[in-house]
Amino acid sequence: MSEVLDPTLQKEVDKRRTFAIISHPDAGKTTLTEKLLLFGGAIRLAGTVKARKASKHATSDWMEIEKQRGISVTSSVMQFDYSGHRVNILDTPGHQDFSEDTYRTLTAADSAVMLIDVAKGVEKQTVKLFQVCAQRGIPIFTFVNKLDREGRTPFELMEELEEVLGIRSVPMNWPIGTGRDLCGVYDRMKNQVELFQGNDHSTIKVQKVTDYRDPIIREMAGEYLHDQLCQDLELLDVAGDPFDLEKVNKGELTPLFFGSAINNFGVQTFLENFLQLAPKPEPRQSVGGLVNPTNEKFSGYVFKIQANMNPAHRDRIAFLRIVSGKFHRGMSVKHIRVGKDIKLSQPQQFLAQDRDIVEEAFPGDIIGLFDPGIFRIGDSLSQESDMVFEELPTFSPEIFAKVTVKNALKHKQYQKGIDQLTEEGTIQVFKTVSFDDTILGVVGQLQFEVFEYRMKGEYGVDVQLQRMQYQFARWIIDDNIDASKFRINSTLVKDKKGNYVVLFENEYAMRTAMEKNPNAKFLEIAP
Repeated sequence: MSEVLDPTLQKEVDKRRTFAIISHPDAGKTTLTEKLLLFGGAIRLAGTVKARKASKHATSDWMEIEKQRGISVTSSVMQFDYSGHRVNILDTPGHQDFSEDTYRTLTAADSAVMLIDVAKGVEKQTVKLFQVCAQRGIPIFTFVNKLDREGRTPFELMEELEEVLGIRSVPMNWPIGTGRDLCGVYDRMKNQVELFQGNDHSTIKVQKVTDYRDPIIREMAGEYLHDQLCQDLELLDVAGDPFDLEKVNKGELTPLFFGSAINNFGVQTFLENFLQLAPKPEPRQSVGGLVNPTNEKFSGYVFKIQANMNPAHRDRIAFLRIVSGKFHRGMSVKHIRVGKDIKLSQPQQFLAQDRDIVEEAFPGDIIGLFDPGIFRIGDSLSQESDMVFEELPTFSPEIFAKVTVKNALKHKQYQKGIDQLTEEGTIQVFKTVSFDDTILGVVGQLQFEVFEYRMKGEYGVDVQLQRMQYQFARWIIDDNIDASKFRINSTLVKDKKGNYVVLFENEYAMRTAMEKNPNAKFLEIAP
């Protein structure tokens, strides 16, 4: 693939850090995101999800249902500048019911920040999201949050990371005391301490020291806590993993940071270390080979579509990850799937629902494109016809319901809503082979609630959902598909692309079908 190196383009690529924050619900992800935005000067006052009924809501939660419930159900994109870097944060839904949106969002990230609650350790949703990152081999940085509360010891957390996730960790800083006794953290890389000042922990003092044995720490933290710090770090120096950037980049070693986002404690240290260590935008695989960010030909792919971000305008926005070249407003590019040239005239960048028209953008940036209904998730846009990026995966839903419209006269609006929410990836739609019934598939129950809420609020349609007993969906590849084989505890359906899918009521039914159809392939991710 032809490539021309542009020094200006290289400089812009080197500045960029695009990452996703992953965590279990309630680990403090939205709070951490807001504190990072505060340091970047992107917002003046951090909101809090706890104050659900207040007029001020968390910056990354913009949809009405999110404000009511105090949860994140869509992925937001936020951009700010800090210390010579252009930072793009992909804030993903913490709620497990929206994990498919998160899986796709991770394909647009160059690294991930895994947030862990000091008291709860590695939780179920964190494991799932970690596995998606690990499959892609992207670097993972870990931030242990809520250090000001009672919780597990740093050594216990390190052991859990290895046992549950199979990844070794290297602590970049270390707490001086924990819970009520927390008085600061020691930065192992920079030989400095961050210490709380005053009983209310309202101010933080940063002090340079020779190493962790420095008497200054003893003076500030007291004899007991300093002795504990020395014992811990002496053990870590002997038995711990050394820092190895190559292993970090391969996703084999995670740099570990301790802090408390709500108290702003350890967040700035984390941000500065992260920006130094995290990768800049990397080459992406296309049908024609690797596409380097510094290739002067513009290219990118759509990883998310969101309808009605602005309820007043009933608009649709396609989120595009720029892979190569320079983007400028009004440029013409090839829409590869459709085979047409299109003009990108209304590009936007985001701070959640606040948008600015963007004049130019570079690899690693995420821009929003006004979508009149021409984009789908996974679409490639490029100035060269062979820059077609690999399709984004469709994951197997776990909860199913038959859907019907209550008012037959609203069928047109109903169909429009179904089509748009499917294209967003909010739901998956299947049609039964025998009766042409419409079945929806989701990862979690809350997605059905959001579906009903948005169908009524955005399309004016009341729908009826009838839960079905199915628990598993498997895409089937078989030269001789016979619907009669899948009538007991299973049913044969087609997805929106016409692929055959079998829905199973239980694992036994799925295993039996596999045994009876040895020549067929049953896939958990769409082909």
